[in-house]
Amino acid sequence: MQHASNALAVGQGLYEATKTGFCEHTMSSDIQRVAIVGRHEDPHVADLMSLLVQHLTKAGIDILAADDKSPDLIIAIGGDGTMLYAGNLARASDVALLGVNRGRLGFLADVSPDEMLTSVDHILKGNYTCESRSLLAATLSRTDDDSVTATAFNDVVLQRRATGRMIDVVASIDGEFVNTHSGDGLIVATPTGSTAYALSCGGPIIEPSLDAMVVVPICSHTLTDRPIVIPANKTIEIRVLDRADTYAEVIVDGHAIGDVSPDDVLTVTQSTHCIRLIHPPGYNFFSILRSKLYWGRDSRNHDDGTS
Repeated sequence: MQHASNALAVGQGLYEATKTGFCEHTMSSDIQRVAIVGRHEDPHVADLMSLLVQHLTKAGIDILAADDKSPDLIIAIGGDGTMLYAGNLARASDVALLGVNRGRLGFLADVSPDEMLTSVDHILKGNYTCESRSLLAATLSRTDDDSVTATAFNDVVLQRRATGRMIDVVASIDGEFVNTHSGDGLIVATPTGSTAYALSCGGPIIEPSLDAMVVVPICSHTLTDRPIVIPANKTIEIRVLDRADTYAEVIVDGHAIGDVSPDDVLTVTQSTHCIRLIHPPGYNFFSILRSKLYWGRDSRNHDDGTS
C-alpha cells in the first residue's frame, strides 16, 4: 500500500500543478503493482496480456487482478470499450491508466502492440507524461424520486428507443432555454468523447485539455440545428416532450441507465472526479488524430489499384 500511496501522491501533485494539459515526469518511478485489463476471450488480446505479464514479472512488478483496489497503475489492452471499462476502475481507485490499442480505431488507447514493452519500460523508469481527462456526471431524476446517477468518460446520450419515430428533446443550459431538438436525440460529450459518437454526428473535435463540453444533436430534423461547445462549469438540463408512440432512453458510455418519460429530467454537469492517463515519451494528440483519421493521405491512392 505504501507504493500505491507514493504513486498516487506523484499523480495528484502533477494534476494540481497543471489542472489541464500534460505534465512531464522524469523522476524514478514508484510503480510496483500493476493491474492488467483486457478481454481474455480474444486471442489477440490474451497473447499481449500474457506477454506483458511475463515482462512485468521479470521486472519485479506485482500483477494484480483487474478489480484490485490497490494498484499503482492500470494497463488496459484492447479498444476504446476496454478503456472505458478500465477508466471506471481507475476512477474508483484514483489510479493512473495506460492504454494499449488492440481495437480498430482506438483514440484512447494510444500505445501500439509493437511499442508496448518499450513504452512500459519507459514508464517504469519514470519517463512519461500524465494527463488529466474530465468526466461528466449524469442524473436522471424521475417524478417518483427514483433517481439514477452515472459517470461518463465519453458521453451522455438521450436517444429514441424502440420505434423509428423521432423525439423532441428540450435542452437548457444554466436554466436558459437553448432549443427543442427534433430528431434521434442529443449527445453531451467530454473533450475525450468528442472523437466518439459525437464526431460521427458532425460534432467538433475538442483538444483534451480544454475545459469544455459539447452538445451534439443526433440526426436532427432541421439542418440548422448545430453542435454547441460550452464551458465545462455549465449545467445542462434535458427533457423529452410528450409525443405519441415515441420512447427514449439514456445511455452513458454505451450502457443504458434508464428509460425517459416526459416528466423526467436529465441533468449533466462536469464531474468532480477525473481520470489520469499515462502516455509514454513521444505522445502527441494531433499525431494520433492524423493517424486515426488519415489526415494528409492522398485518397486517390488505393491499394486495390482503382483510380
